[in-house]
Amino acid sequence: MKNLILSIGLFTAVLVSSVSFAQTKRVPASYGREEYIEVEKNVKLHVTDLGEGQPIVLIHGWPLSDAMYEYQYAYFTQQGYRVIGITLRGFGLSDKPGGKYNYDVFVDDIKVVLDKLNIQNATIGGFSMGGATVIHYVAKYKAAHVSKLALFGAAAPTWTKRADFNYGFWTKEDVDGLIKLNNTNRPQLLENFGKIFPANETSVSPGYGAWLGTIQAQASPYAMAEGLKTLRDSDLRDDLKSITIPTLILHGKLDKICSYELAEQMHALIKNSTLVPLEKSGHALFIEELDKFNSELLKFVKK
Repeated sequence: MKNLILSIGLFTAVLVSSVSFAQTKRVPASYGREEYIEVEKNVKLHVTDLGEGQPIVLIHGWPLSDAMYEYQYAYFTQQGYRVIGITLRGFGLSDKPGGKYNYDVFVDDIKVVLDKLNIQNATIGGFSMGGATVIHYVAKYKAAHVSKLALFGAAAPTWTKRADFNYGFWTKEDVDGLIKLNNTNRPQLLENFGKIFPANETSVSPGYGAWLGTIQAQASPYAMAEGLKTLRDSDLRDDLKSITIPTLILHGKLDKICSYELAEQMHALIKNSTLVPLEKSGHALFIEELDKFNSELLKFVKK
């Protein structure tokens, strides 16, 4: 009996020791990826980093966040890709410091994130202001970390009309009015944009509209105003001329925020580009024609 008790005690000790060892060697369920990445002292960006495989990097538009790509995350992770959404400073769950909010600041932040994640051979895509941002990223950093560019309803070459660029819907005076409204009645500004965001009143359901509204409400009012100034004043024509990597341009034919004329101008300036119109979409092309949007982007990534 004494020997039996001793044997049971030894077995229990070995079992407990084995469990403790297994716990200390546990593999992180999250792949060990960070959700917040510091890009400069006291400034961290929110990053959604899902799936495994060839990377696709997505940048949101004004005044959204990386959460806008919910249905791209679901689709592309199932297709065997790693999808990385970066929320720019001032928006969504990222930090909201004072200071500058221009394309140089945005792309410098993106470069830090891609450096830290050691991303290689990615497709980088951007929507609206995010489209302009990724254009500047590829031009400024000579396509570091990326091999393909995708533009979704991009606010480029310039979002506002000027003497030598009479395309699009907005004048600088129009945008000054948007900035004033942002600083006096931001809910009205968001409501006004919500009305012209889709192709028509029924192309985006009330549920989708409410979802987008919750994302927009997270943006810093200061960042929204500064982002509008960047949209108003920036001219990316020289950046577009310098891009040589394969580029996909997806743009809604019925877009009331970034005119389809802008897509035609981008296509003319980027030598190695393909323009795919989304015939039924306004600015909300990533949900208005969700299946076509995802399948065209997948086809491009696979080339």
